[in-house]
Order: sequence, then C-alpha cells, then structure tokens
Amino acid sequence: MPCPATWHECGLSKMADRAISVEQSAMSVARKRRVAWAVISTSLLVAVDLGVAIAAFVLAFKFRNEAPLFRWRRGTIMHLGVSPWFQPYFTILLFVPFIKLFSLRRFGLYRSRGEFSFQGDIASVLKASTLSFLVLVLVAFLFRQGFTIENGRLTYLDFSYSRLVFVVDWVASVVMYCAVRACFRTAQVFIRSTGRNLIPTVVVGCGDMAQVCVAEISEKARLGYKLVGVVTADAADDVGSIKGLGVRVLGDFDGLPGLVKRFGIEEVLITDTRINPSKLFEVLMECGRDHHIKYRVMPNLFDCMPGKTEIATIGALPMIKLYEEPLRGPQRALKRGMDVVVSGVVFLLTWPLWTALAILIKLGSRGPVFYRQERVGMDGKLFLMVKFRSMRDGADDEAHRSVMSKMLNGEDANQGTEESPVYGKVKDDPRLTKLGKWMRRYSIDELPQVINVLRGEMSWVGPRPPIPYEVRLYKDWHRARFHVKPGITGLWQVSGRNRLHFEEMVTLDVFYIENWSPWLDLKIMLRTLPVVMRGDNPN
Repeated sequence: MPCPATWHECGLSKMADRAISVEQSAMSVARKRRVAWAVISTSLLVAVDLGVAIAAFVLAFKFRNEAPLFRWRRGTIMHLGVSPWFQPYFTILLFVPFIKLFSLRRFGLYRSRGEFSFQGDIASVLKASTLSFLVLVLVAFLFRQGFTIENGRLTYLDFSYSRLVFVVDWVASVVMYCAVRACFRTAQVFIRSTGRNLIPTVVVGCGDMAQVCVAEISEKARLGYKLVGVVTADAADDVGSIKGLGVRVLGDFDGLPGLVKRFGIEEVLITDTRINPSKLFEVLMECGRDHHIKYRVMPNLFDCMPGKTEIATIGALPMIKLYEEPLRGPQRALKRGMDVVVSGVVFLLTWPLWTALAILIKLGSRGPVFYRQERVGMDGKLFLMVKFRSMRDGADDEAHRSVMSKMLNGEDANQGTEESPVYGKVKDDPRLTKLGKWMRRYSIDELPQVINVLRGEMSWVGPRPPIPYEVRLYKDWHRARFHVKPGITGLWQVSGRNRLHFEEMVTLDVFYIENWSPWLDLKIMLRTLPVVMRGDNPN
C-alpha cells in the first residue's frame, strides 16, 4: 500500500502536469491571436495599397490631362462608361494594382512581425515604386499605340502614352506609400507597447552577450519580441548575473525542444560560443519537428556556422539569421516556378494512374493508400513525405535502421554483389507487397511527393530527404545536403542511385548545390525519365 508521501508526490505531479497543460493551452490561444492579427493587418494593408495604386495612377492622369475619366452613355445597359481620352490609360490601369502589389511584396513591405525601421521602409518603398515604374513603362512601350477591347476584340489605337503620367505616378506612389507605411508602423509601435503582437523569444546563453541581448529586447518593446526566458548552454553555467536582470532561466540547451513546445517559442537568439555545431543542428532539428522556428546568432559564432546566413539587426544588436535559402530573388522564383509548373503537368498527366493505384493498393492489402513518413528537409526542418504505400501496414523499420547504421558508420553495408552493389536498401525486403515491389522498381510510389512540392516542402530536383534516425549518424560535412530543399530526383538518382555509396551520394549533392542552374535542373529531370522507364531501382 502506497505511503502518504507517495500520494503527496503523485498529487504534486498531477498538479504540475495540469499547470503545464493550462500553460500550453494559453500559449496556443496566444499563437492563434498573433496569426489572426498578422492576417488581418496584412489584408488591411493590401486593401489600402490597392486603393493607393489606383489613386496614384488616376491622379497622374488628371495632372497631365484635364479630360474627364468617365462619360454618360444613353441607350446602353451601363450608363457610365470610360471616356475616349482615358480609355488607353484605363487598359494600362488594369495591370497597375498587380504590378505595384507584387513589387511591394518583393521588397518585404508586407512583413508585419519582428524588427523594422522607418528608414528601411522608405528605402523599400523607393525600390518597389521604381520597379513598378519600370515594368509599367515596359508595358506601355510594348503597346505604345494604346489598345482597347471592343465587342470582345482587341483593337489597337493610334495613340502614344504620355511619359509624364508615369513619372507623376512614380512620385505619387512614393509619397503615398511612405505615408501609409508611416501610419501602419506608428499603429504597430503603439500596439506593441501594450504587450500585443510580440514574438515569443528565448535567449541561449548567460554571458555578457546574453545580458546585452536581454537588456535590448526588454527595454525596446517596439522591436516586437517578448522575452520568455533564458536557456543556458550547459546545465552547470552560473546564472546569477542573468537572474539579476529579472529574467527566468528555463533550463539548458538540451531541453530546448521541450521548452519550445511548452512556451510556444517562435524565435531563438543564440549568444553562447561554446555550442558544438553538430549539437546545435541536432537540437534545432528537434525544435522544428512541430513548430516553425527562426534562429539568430550573435556574430562571434559566425566562424562555426554554415554559409547560408544573412546579416540582420535587432535594435542595436548585430545578428546573423541562420539557414537562409542560398537561392535568392530571381533564382528562387525561377526554381519555384519550375516546380509548380512541372507538378501541375505531371499531376494532370498521371491522375488516372493515381486512381488505378489507389484501387489496387486497397484491394491488395489492408491499410491506407498513402504512406506518410517523417523526413528531414532544408535546414533540418521536419516534414511528412507522402508516398503510395508499398509495404504491409504496420511494418517496422529495424532492418532498414540496421543497414543505414552500418553504411553511415563505415561498415560493409553492400546488399548486392561486388559487380552490382546496392546500398541503403534491405535485400529481398519482406515488408514489401507484390504491388509495392513493382511500384518501387519503377519509382511510381514516389508520385505523391508532387503534393510535398506544391506545399513548398520539396523541389523536383535536389538531395533526397533522409529519415531523422539517419541524420543523427551524419558527419558535419554531410549536413551540407540540407542547404537546399530536398528533391524527388537529383544527381544521385540519375548517376547510379543505390549502387553508389553514401559518401558518393553526398559528394554529388554538394556538387549540385554549388553548381545549381535551371539548365542543370532541366537536364536532371530529362535524364530521370529513362532511368525510371528502365526500372533501374533495385528492391
């Protein structure tokens, strides 16, 4: 029979669990409110910008011309029509809102969270307005005679657009967008001063740099950060100085994933130089299992960080944003555009096969049609990769774990012969169904990863996404694979697949990352088709 002391301990444990549960519920509600605020404020800002885009162009026209914009038409259903003087400009006006809103988004003017500066907003408005000005001039040049649509037909006019209209539109856009941003940021500063719209943040470290960071965030609410507490790099660290600033010490770095979940942390500021890069990656990967977390590091950690970084500031503190995508601007847009277009085409061409396979999978064995497996993506972020189920439902992964462990530890993991080696596969895998063996041979089970591509979790070309238990055995240089989004196909797949050892696979992945181009992606995709048709994937 348990003693009263045990009852007391059980009671305290239940109370602690209940308190944590209540705290997590409160954090979840707060997170939803922050998301709602971001959506509402951004939508409102877009609506205002849309009105500004139209108003600036109309004002520019009126500045140049005294002609009316509209005229009354008798004997028609729509009594109000566009005047012949404004008709050519009205056609251009149809493009104006989209061009201007895209330019504003391109330069980050819809980012409503975190640090901002009025000077930075003004510079971004100038860049966005100039970009939209150049695009509109290009559109006007392509249709320099003007055009209109009459009776469903495109009709060209004997007309030349006034250059002054576009110049005045640029000036009006700069002034009006700066005024809108000034009002928006002023309201944002006021709201933040009341403790709302703040990003829950923890600081890792308890030294001098951590104290400076804590002071900067605590004293300046306008920066947009709510300091939840401090996490020590090591459990034995002296926390006396940091506690003197009135900050909670939440635990040590090893426990960061649990703290992220418990307190709803959205940003981690790392100030301690003693953290091992391998340990840093492991912990950050675990933190990203259920949450999208951003990481910043003080510059004195720069020497041990990967090349994917970006310089930023929080108030007066210089910070380095970790794991920024290496493809920037037009390159990233081009690759993403290729992914979306190819995914759409592939789905339209193969949806009958999806339907047939779904029926055959359900008829062949019990279990779901799709198999979702946790994989490690870009920057160690975890996601659920989707495949057609090729194994018996509930099959364990011990055999595959054993094979991968041997291979990553440098042991002999060849599942084939010396003439035809096979790495990373379980020989004669008993878990596969009959249909699954056929799908695996021709890589048809990979088709649903189109869904992951459309979600932005994967790309068509890139390193294959590993399983978390594989990543724990990686060497430091192996982690270069995570510098880009994982892919459905890649250099490894068209250069030998499982006949290549893991070290050779990583070498190919690094080569791809360092030499990326749209032509390389296209070449790999074209080479993938014959590899798949040959059934070149060993079971």
